[in-house]
Amino acid sequence: MNTSDRTLKLYNSLTGKKDVFQPLHEGHAGMYVCGPTVYYDVHLGNCRTFVSFDIIYRYLNALGYQVRYVRNITDVGHLTDDGEDRMAKGARVAQLEPMEVAQKYTVGFHDMMRIFNTLPPSIEPRATGHIPEQIEMVQDILSRGYGYERNGSVYFNVRKFDRENPGIYGQLSGRVLDELMAESRDNLKSQDEKNDPADFAIWMKARPGDIMVWKSPWSVGFPGWHLECSAMSTKYLGQTFDIHGGGNDLKFPHHENEIAQNQGACGCAPARYWLHTNMLLLNGKKMSKSDGNTITPVELFTGDSPFVSKGYSPMVVKFFMLMAHYRSTLDITDEALAAAEKGYRKLMETNRILQSLRPADQPYDGSESAADRAILDGIDTAFSGMDDDFNTAIALASLSELGSFVHKIANKQLDAGEVSPWVLERLKTVFNAFIVDILALQDELDAAGDTGTVEGLMQLILDIRANARTQKDWGTSDKIRDGLAAVGISVKDGKEGTSWTKG
Repeated sequence: MNTSDRTLKLYNSLTGKKDVFQPLHEGHAGMYVCGPTVYYDVHLGNCRTFVSFDIIYRYLNALGYQVRYVRNITDVGHLTDDGEDRMAKGARVAQLEPMEVAQKYTVGFHDMMRIFNTLPPSIEPRATGHIPEQIEMVQDILSRGYGYERNGSVYFNVRKFDRENPGIYGQLSGRVLDELMAESRDNLKSQDEKNDPADFAIWMKARPGDIMVWKSPWSVGFPGWHLECSAMSTKYLGQTFDIHGGGNDLKFPHHENEIAQNQGACGCAPARYWLHTNMLLLNGKKMSKSDGNTITPVELFTGDSPFVSKGYSPMVVKFFMLMAHYRSTLDITDEALAAAEKGYRKLMETNRILQSLRPADQPYDGSESAADRAILDGIDTAFSGMDDDFNTAIALASLSELGSFVHKIANKQLDAGEVSPWVLERLKTVFNAFIVDILALQDELDAAGDTGTVEGLMQLILDIRANARTQKDWGTSDKIRDGLAAVGISVKDGKEGTSWTKG
């Protein structure tokens, strides 16, 4: 699909409205997404964010853009509330080297992303691999007068920046400076070094016991958490690029401080479009480890949690996520997951049936039937949903509506020839492209992905059963049906023949 074929709108957190996507370079798109801090297993909220941006990445590709997707790995500088580096804390608790911790949880993160069938980014830089770039950015900020050194640490002067660049700091989060809390997650013990509580560290002097440290012109220390994304995004996408994404919880202070750093270093805005995913709820409440109201991806898959009655497969969980728009809160309940499971299975079954359909034998006379128009309108609605800020909920609803035509065709409820051959082929192509290439939902009928083998075997089994029924061998027929039911395959006998579904 050519990029000029459609008008794509993105909800831009910076402007507070949907803006038409106009990339800096025609036919190209640069996107940076804040990746995980790899000191612990990736949590479900992270999974939703990265699944959402994978869909965005895929749809931009489907529209014909050449996309450079950069997603970082944070392995230094992200501090806990008491000022300890999260990587160092993870290493101390596990009695490992920090890089062992980083490697362990990076591998785990990649494994989980493969389970959810997401594509790897174009570039995946690590914070520890870009210390020189971060030091250079600190120097640039200092040379332009927006930073100051104090006892070996360097702080960003938010008040001065705001005076000289009014309206920038706070625009993303929608707050004015005087209302902002000192939430920059710096070393809290050094608050008295700052000119103002709103200032945040861009380089921190090492304390006794710190082990992830580097030499700099100011001290042996480490970069601030916000700095890494500013340095890495601009290194790979340029001083100004198209899209910056992340979870809604990163708007302030992380993204707000990124914008200030970039402006402070070069006088130019970083991303033109800022996209944010919303949070997950569990039974209507915010997830909280301290309150015990939490569930991990693995617990969701295995069912080993009091919050679910059984395990749900990764593709069912992904389908559940896509049933809501990425900017909406998503409430995880057992009932909603069960409904998603039914919807997912029906979608997969519909696509299997659709791909097996063949056009009517009579030649196409060039006319367009009411069914043709309805199918083409449904296809356009699916694309329009994605064009409207990547609304997967609308796209899935449209695919469901199109599925009703598929079943009518399969069940001969539409007269032969009522759907033109080219419309049927268009439907087959687009339906499969949405499932496989855009929404990236795998058919879990066959874990190996070899659905053709399973289809062939099932057709053989059903042919044997049909032959038994023809010969009134009800014992064999029932034995096959009951045996398939025992392994989760349901057989349905109808006027138009026998069909089967998994589950």
